[in-house]
Amino acid sequence: MQDNFSRRINYLRIAITDRCNLRCRYCMPATGVPLKGHDDILRLEEIVTLARAAVRIGINRIRLTGGEPLVRKNVVTLVRELAKLPTLKEISLTTNGTFLAGLAAALKEAGLSRVNISLDTLQKDRYRYITRRGNIGSVWQGIRAALAVGLTPVKINVVVARGFNDDEILDFARLAMEEPLHIRFIELMPIGAAATSAGGYVPMGEIKSRIEAFYPLEPLTDLATNGPAVNFRVAGGRGSIGFIGAMSEHFCSRCNRLRLTADGKLRPCLYWDGEIDIKGPLRAGATEKELASIFARAVSLKPAEHHMETGWRQARVMSQIGG
Repeated sequence: MQDNFSRRINYLRIAITDRCNLRCRYCMPATGVPLKGHDDILRLEEIVTLARAAVRIGINRIRLTGGEPLVRKNVVTLVRELAKLPTLKEISLTTNGTFLAGLAAALKEAGLSRVNISLDTLQKDRYRYITRRGNIGSVWQGIRAALAVGLTPVKINVVVARGFNDDEILDFARLAMEEPLHIRFIELMPIGAAATSAGGYVPMGEIKSRIEAFYPLEPLTDLATNGPAVNFRVAGGRGSIGFIGAMSEHFCSRCNRLRLTADGKLRPCLYWDGEIDIKGPLRAGATEKELASIFARAVSLKPAEHHMETGWRQARVMSQIGG
């Protein structure tokens, strides 16, 4: 399936919950955000039905997100059911890692391919400060468990903010030298609480320059996808480093994805407030073919690029639309 700008759309990100056990400062207020009622959230069997319809238009990669997807009951069962879709090439998951240690083996056995783990600091006290309630030790247990069972490549997502954690850029680069981990630096975007903290923005060019002053970087192609990261191997290192410059270096021309929110809305673009209701037709008895046509409509509505740098602000926080 191609959109109006000749981009092949084969990747669906599915938020399976709007709940999260953390309260990261750049994402949401300390009190959290209003949560959807139980009946408003897609049931697991509904997610599988929609995934089956999405496969009909050419989706062959699915990523489960949240909120925090591992707080959703029966997530292992969901992965197992999705893995039965015959043309699906990959199921991945983005998580904060705090519950991963106890689920990694079961998720792998069920058919999960790999994980991305959000980790914005390597310091115990700072992690507690950033997340307001988290324990970095549990995250490291999750990372080790993912490596042990083969949920690889294990990617570490680091949102960089000035005066927040930018003093740890080289520490994360060193981690890519010492561990078989793929560190991905992400620019702060105007979503959720970050929309009011633009002063923390650090451009990707600066992050890359600071790393190159200490670590030679070699272009890496074997991790290349239509995804947003530009990847490099750290010379002599065990892992890699990727840069996601959503603000300074648009990756829109390579975008290959749609998003499905936990409450059953299709979003052609993360940075666009347009949403298409697919839960309503699903619960009204739409056929798989009819649901597939709604996915096709979402593809046709994908914009050429986002306009975050012009003052755009997301109406919903990341936990509500799928991080």
